[in-house]
Amino acid sequence: MMENWFQQLRGDTVVVKFGGNAMISDALARAFCEDIVALRDAGIRVVVTHGGGPQISSELVAQGIPSEFRGGLRVTSAAAVDVVREVLARIGAELAAHVTAAGGVATAIAGAEQGLFTARKTGTVVNGEPVDLGQVGEVRSVTANPVDAVLDAGGIPVVSAIAREGASGILLNVNADSAAGALAAALGARWLVLLTDVSGLYRNWPRNPSLITAIDAREVEALLPQLDSGMIPKVTAARDAVLGGVSRVAIVDGRVPHLLVSEPFGASGTIVSAAERTAP
Repeated sequence: MMENWFQQLRGDTVVVKFGGNAMISDALARAFCEDIVALRDAGIRVVVTHGGGPQISSELVAQGIPSEFRGGLRVTSAAAVDVVREVLARIGAELAAHVTAAGGVATAIAGAEQGLFTARKTGTVVNGEPVDLGQVGEVRSVTANPVDAVLDAGGIPVVSAIAREGASGILLNVNADSAAGALAAALGARWLVLLTDVSGLYRNWPRNPSLITAIDAREVEALLPQLDSGMIPKVTAARDAVLGGVSRVAIVDGRVPHLLVSEPFGASGTIVSAAERTAP
């Protein structure tokens, strides 16, 4: 079954956002890298994107820099954004090395370099009140050439979620799921796969933990006010990606080793589509 699934994707672009427990478990990270190489070996143009939430939080604590989240987004001072850049660069280099050790040829690409991600500074709204998030932005444009160049050479790009503001060029912390969605849309990806620490998207979590196996962008819009703050950026990114032209987004459990190659994307998680749902 999986061989047929991979054949359907041969030559297509798949963006996989690495995150959750897979980032802090050596065993899960190793399994993830092996899966990424297996996808590449099957003829799929696979791109890895990543943030670094747990590592960034730990480093901010170590340096005595205050850190808080509002509406699921990190408030980022000028001092904090420098830590974000340093931590993401380290994660990207390590992840690229692990993918290469698993048999691929990976290249770490910082989202703030080569014009890859250009963002605008933004805040958020919590309980109806505007909140200033500091040096936090939303990706407004993507220059995909650096990523395409690695893909065209048979490599695996490993892209970090950090951007520069278009007008000033200052660094902006951007949500990793949103950055992954914007990149997937710019690349014309067939699939975006978002790894998380639950089985997928649930309706009325935690009161009624029933897994939603498939949902479209219209239904996502109606569900957003009911979601836990940590899930809102992920689901919003999925909605925006499919509206931006990505065929499907899978929200899946990154705690399950080798999930990317043991079943079709989203088979045990949640599939987000643009309009009425059809088979992927």
